[in-house]
Amino acid sequence: MLYLSRKMYFSAAHSYRIDEWDDEQNKQAFGACSNSNGHGHDYTLEVLVKGKLDRSSGIVVNITDIDKVVKEFVQKELDGKFLNKENDYFKKNIPTTENITTFIWNSIDGKIDNCHLHKIRLRENDSLYSEKERSSMVRLTRKYHFCTAHRLHSEHLSNEENIAIFGKCNNPFGHGHNYYLEVTVSGNPDPVTGMIDNLSDIDRIVDQEIMQKFDHKHLNLDTEEFKDLNPTSENVAVVIWDLLEPKLPKLFKVGLFETEKNYFEYLGPENE
Repeated sequence: MLYLSRKMYFSAAHSYRIDEWDDEQNKQAFGACSNSNGHGHDYTLEVLVKGKLDRSSGIVVNITDIDKVVKEFVQKELDGKFLNKENDYFKKNIPTTENITTFIWNSIDGKIDNCHLHKIRLRENDSLYSEKERSSMVRLTRKYHFCTAHRLHSEHLSNEENIAIFGKCNNPFGHGHNYYLEVTVSGNPDPVTGMIDNLSDIDRIVDQEIMQKFDHKHLNLDTEEFKDLNPTSENVAVVIWDLLEPKLPKLFKVGLFETEKNYFEYLGPENE
């Protein structure tokens, strides 16, 4: 089985509002997105299909066949639209990133010849995207940034072993990174709000549990979590999970970019 990804773009406006609620209720639930006049995004849509290689042609599916289905659908239903007002589905369902992802999946699934839809990813902006696969569950990922110093040193190893393993990262004075954290929740969007979890709640919890503890800190010297724990990015990812999971029951994974080259991902103890 081979997998093929195709990326395309569209622009749309939308508003997060429930007509039966007053302005204050909508604002509490959706924040700035509740503006009745709407706001907009330049979306990036990635469509991943899978299929068997055709030995005679050397391809799984002709890219133009994907474009014919997906681009025509996007141009007709989404691109250049005010979704709440011009799309029948979103006249009844709030056009959250999760709901748009579900709508796209249900609309194009089974319509591309000679392959199967495997996954779609809809990126609303640099800090928010949603994904869906065959399961009814949808995933939503929020991205955060924090700056931190640390020294990689294990008390279980000799000084020579620490230097051999960690090199310059064992510098006694420490060094630092611009970390990028991705927090992913998974579930079925709420039928009323269209959200898996309220974004403002996720932001608040991440700020309290991660940003206030680690941002602009020296992990070894300024935090309780790493007082006796070597702050490798592997350990940082696990600690972040342990801090967030009790407050975010729908947490699916945490992803941590230490640098552009180094990425670490943790899906909890059940997946160890």
